[in-house]
Amino acid sequence: MLDDFRVRIDEAVHHHPVVVANDYTRWFATGAATTDDVRRLTVQFSVFSHLFIEAQLRKVINAPTLDAYRAGKEILMNELGVVFNGRVDEDGVATDGSIEGSRFRFSAAHFEWLVRFASPLGLGFEDLGKRRHGSPTTLHFCDELLRIYGSDDPSEAEGASYAVENWAAAGFWKELIAGLRAFTDREQLALPLAFWTWHDRVEDQHAAHTAEELVAAYETPGFDEERFLRAGVEILDAVKVFWDGLERDRLEHRSAA
Repeated sequence: MLDDFRVRIDEAVHHHPVVVANDYTRWFATGAATTDDVRRLTVQFSVFSHLFIEAQLRKVINAPTLDAYRAGKEILMNELGVVFNGRVDEDGVATDGSIEGSRFRFSAAHFEWLVRFASPLGLGFEDLGKRRHGSPTTLHFCDELLRIYGSDDPSEAEGASYAVENWAAAGFWKELIAGLRAFTDREQLALPLAFWTWHDRVEDQHAAHTAEELVAAYETPGFDEERFLRAGVEILDAVKVFWDGLERDRLEHRSAA
C-alpha cells in the first residue's frame, strides 16, 4: 500500500541525518564564516554544481518515459542557460514555467552565476567547477550522483531524485543565504546572491511536486520499493559525506590558524 510506503519513506528520507541536522549549514547560518570559509564553500559547491550536469544528462539519457525525458531536459537546459518562461522574480529570472519556446543566454547558466558570485572573493573561472578542484568528499558525492541519480534502473533513479529534491527543500539553502548575508554585511562586500536565492525559491516549488511524482512512480509497472528506498538512503549518505567534508575542513583550518 502506498500509505505504508510513505511511512517507510518518511523514516528513511525525511528523517535522514543530513536532512534534519546538517552541522555545517547550521553553523554557517550563524554568520561566523570568514572569507576563507566562504571561498572554500564556493569552490567545493562549484564542483558539485558543475558536475551535477553530468548526472542530469545521464538521467535524461536513462529516462524511462517521454514525460520523464522532457522533465529531465527542463532541468538540464535550465542549468545550461535556457531560462524558464514563467513569472519573472526580483532577480530578473523565472523560477517556474517551461524552457519550451524560451531563449538561451550564456549569462543565465547557473555556473556563470557562481562565477560572478565568486569574483569579489578573488576567485576566477579557472578556480571553479573543475573536477581537479574537488576534495575527495566532494568527488565522492559527485560520483554517487552519477551512479545513483543517473541510474538506468527507474526505481533507483526515482528514489535518488525524490531524496535529492526533499534534501534540497529541507532548508540548507536558507541557512547558506542567512550566513552569506551576515558575511556580506560584516565585510561590506558586494556579493551577488542570485545563485543561492534562486535555488532556494525553485526548490520550494520542486518539493511540492514530489508527492505527485511519488504516486506516478509507485504506479509504474515494475516499481520496486526496496530499490527506491536503498537509492534514496545511499544518495543522502553521499550528500552527508559532502557536508561533513566541508565541516571537517573548516575545523581543521580553524585549529591550524
